[in-house]
Amino acid sequence: MTTTARPAEKPARPHFSSGPCAKRPGWSVEALKGAAVGRSHRAKIGKTKLAEAIDLTRDILNVPADWRIGIVPASDTGAVEMAMWSLLGERPVDLLAWESFGSGWVTDALKQLKLKDAREIKAPYGQLPDLAAVNFDHDVVFTWNGTTSGVRVPNGDFIPADRQGLTICDATSAAFAQPLPFDKLDVVTFSWQKVLGGEAAHGMLILSPRAVARLETYKPAWPLPKIFRLTSGGKLIEGIFKGETINTPSMLAVEDYIDALLWARSVGGLDGLVARANANTKVIADFVAANPFLDFLAEAPATRSNTSVCLKFTDPAVASLDDAGQQAFVKALTGFLEKEAVAFDIASYRDAPPGLRIWCGATVETADVAALMPWIAFAFEKTKAEMAKAA
Repeated sequence: MTTTARPAEKPARPHFSSGPCAKRPGWSVEALKGAAVGRSHRAKIGKTKLAEAIDLTRDILNVPADWRIGIVPASDTGAVEMAMWSLLGERPVDLLAWESFGSGWVTDALKQLKLKDAREIKAPYGQLPDLAAVNFDHDVVFTWNGTTSGVRVPNGDFIPADRQGLTICDATSAAFAQPLPFDKLDVVTFSWQKVLGGEAAHGMLILSPRAVARLETYKPAWPLPKIFRLTSGGKLIEGIFKGETINTPSMLAVEDYIDALLWARSVGGLDGLVARANANTKVIADFVAANPFLDFLAEAPATRSNTSVCLKFTDPAVASLDDAGQQAFVKALTGFLEKEAVAFDIASYRDAPPGLRIWCGATVETADVAALMPWIAFAFEKTKAEMAKAA
C-alpha cells in the first residue's frame, strides 16, 4: 500500500520524450499555414524559407558570421556521419564515448571507416571520460550532451584554442539549451526534433573556416555517397549553406522549424531558452534532494544535463534487483504514468541503465515538471508495493 497521497494535479502537457520532444507552448497546426507545400524547394519561395531557417539558426545560436550552416538529410545522425566520412582520415582521431550515441560514432570510425590511427576514450554511464587525456593534435569526435546518460561536458575549457586537429561535436541535445563555444568547435551538428521540438528527419551541419579548409584540401580514401558530398572540384558547394539542400526537404517541417525559432526569439533567444531548461532541471534537482529513493545518473553535478535528465532508483529494494528486474520495475512504473496520462516516454534509453529520462528542454513548461514529480513518488511507492506483493 502506498503512503504517498495520489496527486490531485497532472501536467497540462505530459510530453517528456527525449525526441521527438514536446512542441513549443501554444503550438497548433495553424503554425504551419504559411508552409510552401506543393512548391519546389528550389523555387524562390522554397529557397527563401530555407534561407530564413538558416539565418534564424545563426541569430539564435550566435553562430559566427564566417561559419557555414547547412540543412542536411537524415537528422543529426546524417549530419555527424557526413562530417566524419568527409573530414576524418587526414590525422589520427580521438573518439570520446560515455553513452549510446557517442559509442555509435566510435563504431562508425573503427568498423565502418576502419580508421587505423584511432583511439577510443570512454567512460561508463554517469561519468565523463578523462578529458585531459585527449590529444588535440588529433581530430576529436564527441557528444556535447549525452542524451542517453544525462552527462554533458560542463564547458569548452578542455579544448585548446591552438589545437591542430578538428573538433567534431554532436550537439543535438545541447543546441538551444546550453551555450556552445563556437571558437572551440569546428563542426557542430544537431536535429530539429530536440530542444525546439521541431519535426524529425532534418539535420543541421555547422562548419568553421578550419573545417571548410580541410574539406577543400583533403580527399578521403573511401567513396562518398551523394548525400555526403560537400565539395565539387575541390571547392565547397556553397549552395548547401544557402538553403540549396542536397535532397528534397519537407517544407512542412521547414515551416515548423521556422515557427520554433521565432518562438525562441520571443522568449529571449538563447539566454531565455537556457533559463527555461535550467528552471525545469532545478525542479527535478530539488525533488531528488528531498527524496532519497531517486538520484541523478550523472555523478558530478557540473556534468548533469539540463535537457535529457537521467535518473536512477537508489532505494535498496529496487537497486538490488538484477537488470531484468529493474527493467520490469521501470516498465511497470512508466506504464502506470502513461495510462494516467501523466508522463509519456520517460523510461531510460534501451541501452542505458534502468531508470527514468525526463526531457527538460526549453519547450517543456516548468509547471508541468513540478506537477510530474509527485506522481513519480506516488508511482514508485505503488509499483514497489505491487512488486513486494508479487514476491
